[in-house]
Parts: sequence; C-alpha cells; structure tokens
Amino acid sequence: MNSAREALARLQEGNRRFAAAADTSNPFNVPTRQPHLTKRQDPTAIILGCSDARVPAEIIFDQGLGDLFVIRVAGNIVSPSQVGSVEFAAERFGTRLVVVLGHSECGAILATIEALQQPASRSRNLLSIVDRVRPSVEDLLGTELAQDHDALVRHAVRLNIRASADHLRHGSQVLEQLIRDDGLLVVGAEYSLETGEVDFFDGMPEG
Repeated sequence: MNSAREALARLQEGNRRFAAAADTSNPFNVPTRQPHLTKRQDPTAIILGCSDARVPAEIIFDQGLGDLFVIRVAGNIVSPSQVGSVEFAAERFGTRLVVVLGHSECGAILATIEALQQPASRSRNLLSIVDRVRPSVEDLLGTELAQDHDALVRHAVRLNIRASADHLRHGSQVLEQLIRDDGLLVVGAEYSLETGEVDFFDGMPEG
C-alpha cells in the first residue's frame, strides 16, 4: 500500500504529465481542447456513479475532457446534494441524459448486507449511506436469496440502481418537468467488474 506521501507524489507527477501533454496517446491529454473548456462545457451525459476506484466513468465509456458531468458517491445513492447536482447540469448545460451507474460487487451493498445481518457500531456518516441502500436489501433478506450470498448481492445491486433512478425521476420537480417537457431521460445501468461491459437495463426508451 502506498503511503499518503507516495500517493500525493504520484498524483503530482501524473498532473505534470497531463499539463505537458507528455502522453499524447491518452485521450485526456488533448491540449487543443483545454482553451475551449476554460470558457464552457457541453457534457453529453450526466453520470451519477459509485465512488469505487475501479469504475471511473470517463474511462469505461472512453470519453475525454468535458464529455461527462460526473457525480460520484459510494453506492450511487441519491441524497439532496446529488439531486441538486443533476438539476444543475441538466438546467445549466442542457444535458438530456442521466445515467445512474452501479456496478457488480458494490462495496456499499456489501456493507449494508453486513450491517443488517450483523449489527455493529458504525460511524454516523457511514450509516447515512447504509440507510439509503437499506430498502434495496432489506426485503431481499426475507426471501430465499438470503441463503445465496452472491445472488443476494447481484439482485441488491440492481434494486439499488433502480431505486436511485426512480428517485431522480420522481423526487425533483425540476427533473420531472424536464422529463415531461424537454426530453430528459434517466436510465439505470450496471458495470461488470469482470467483463468491463455496461448493461443499460432500467428506463431505456422503446425501439
């Protein structure tokens, strides 16, 4: 494990390479785009994703600077600050696609299952995440899935994504109006850590 100083040095060196565009094969190092981006941004999509270090939206969707407006939080949960961030981007930039991006083996799902099956003392801040994931897990624990941990996690991940997407669709007057009048689309998707593929499974338009 890197020490904090080693990690900081790594970030500083990476930023020096980025600023100098030393690695021109990296899509993020495109100096000709930087002057344009200092004045405005025009993101193609708003991504509400999990903070998991293995799921960086810009990389898994092969996008570059300015292409995505990314909001990341453990468990891709929806709280007022996340709703406000989505509202801001949708209104300010006219972005008309919102993707709630969860992933397989989500740590927030695992932590919630552990908290429900083996209650223990946890920080108030961690519990605020667990409490938002809880509804997607709690009902499943009363089914036969409780006997199959892997299946339980898979189903809970998807239920949690659906719950967050539904919250965005129905928990904000701003977003509801944009959906109704301006073509805003909120979809749910799951990234597979095993295959690298994203399955868009919730709220997809027909045809």
